[in-house]
Amino acid sequence: MALKKILLLGDPKLYESSLLVKKEELSSVLEVVNDLHETITYFQSQCGWGRAIAAPQIGAFKRIVYMFHKQTSSVFINPVLSEKSEDMIEVWDNCMSFPDLLVKVNRHQSCRLTYRDKNWNEHSEIIKGDMSELMQHEVDHLDGILAVSRAIDSQSFALSSEKGKI
Repeated sequence: MALKKILLLGDPKLYESSLLVKKEELSSVLEVVNDLHETITYFQSQCGWGRAIAAPQIGAFKRIVYMFHKQTSSVFINPVLSEKSEDMIEVWDNCMSFPDLLVKVNRHQSCRLTYRDKNWNEHSEIIKGDMSELMQHEVDHLDGILAVSRAIDSQSFALSSEKGKI
């Protein structure tokens, strides 16, 4: 396990698409998950926020999202979002790759999330609200898309003096 440096806005690697994880790669996936855990818990201790992190944010270009919120962890391998609702929600997105910047974006109110867990079991569920917007943000990272590219307009940016809280 190792604490990894989070790639920051401006790093061209953040715009790269991540590769699908293959079943035979599960042992290396667990190493990445451990690195993601170390990195997000350190970030949370320093900044007081952060619910999930995508593998490319630490330079591991595999389709892995790690969530650690309220001492509960979840691993999403090869997540796919489908059945996106027409209903949208407007949110101020914060991101560990640009921790002092907030970006107003529109996200789908609900969608279907299909993924594999760290035991390679497949799951599929409808997610709504906060979980829906969070997973859209993280899956965007896997596709090399940052929230700054999804800003509603040119006035949808704010600096945060309170570590990502409005």
